[in-house]
Amino acid sequence: MSVVTVFASGNVGDLVMAKMLLETEGIRFVTEGEGVQDLFGFGRTVGGYNPVTGPVQLRVTPEDAPKAHEVLRELRETPGA
Repeated sequence: MSVVTVFASGNVGDLVMAKMLLETEGIRFVTEGEGVQDLFGFGRTVGGYNPVTGPVQLRVTPEDAPKAHEVLRELRETPGA
């Protein structure tokens, strides 16, 4: 199954909000990198995420990507709000 990244962040609050917004709209997603942020001894040092693994990414199917981008547009424009 093909998936595309629609949101990436090291900010836990932004990730929680993004997940909630997608769930509210019924958009199914998977996360990448969420379980490995503290795995390699660096922890979350750069921008709130592990520099080895990068920020946590939320991914959806290509069919859901346009709707997901719209739902997350305001969050991407005002991170941490």
